Amino acid sequence: MQGQSGYSGIFITIEGTDGSGKSTVASLLKKYYTKHFPDVLLTREPGGIVISEKIREIILNPDYKQMDAKTEALLYAAARRQHLMEKIIPALQKGKLVICDRFIDSSLSYQGIGRGLGIEAIWQINTFAIETCMPACTLLLEVDYKIALQRIMSNPMREVNRLDMEAEQFHKKVSEGYRILKERFPKRIQAVDATQPIEQVVSACVQIIDSYI
Repeated sequence: MQGQSGYSGIFITIEGTDGSGKSTVASLLKKYYTKHFPDVLLTREPGGIVISEKIREIILNPDYKQMDAKTEALLYAAARRQHLMEKIIPALQKGKLVICDRFIDSSLSYQGIGRGLGIEAIWQINTFAIETCMPACTLLLEVDYKIALQRIMSNPMREVNRLDMEAEQFHKKVSEGYRILKERFPKRIQAVDATQPIEQVVSACVQIIDSYI
């Protein structure tokens, strides 16, 4: 077994707008594959390790409304680089199945399209950070951005971060960004209807992942 990253493990990422259910699906996939796979790692971005979690606190802090778009993009790339070197690559080298909640496509959509910095500029920043380590498969949980925002606002247990507080137009652009990426990378990015009951969403994700393992 060898993923697109070139290591013996396989690298799976989960993407979608905030409120699409990524974190829930990721945890359920981890639970499922732990029963069928010798070693599974579940992690997230930005974060996953101490340094990247500290950067996450800065990026998502609602008090930092003055943050420049390019600063935001560079912070995400820096967190991604450290996370990759310290946690993801060592796991892939050991042959683990790595499931990551967000990766490069989040930056391409949120900063490239949402912030208007351009996909090519964000791609350049992030390929410098990750080099050749790309996911074998990316699951894109699709849900209308308005429904996703409603989910966020109706969940009292969820902490609303700086990006959640952006105007509706920003979230619309991010959703459009994912559509563009799906068309650009049709072999890697596999869409899943995230409006289905959670059991069906997870089942669809499992079918896709199994085709890569």
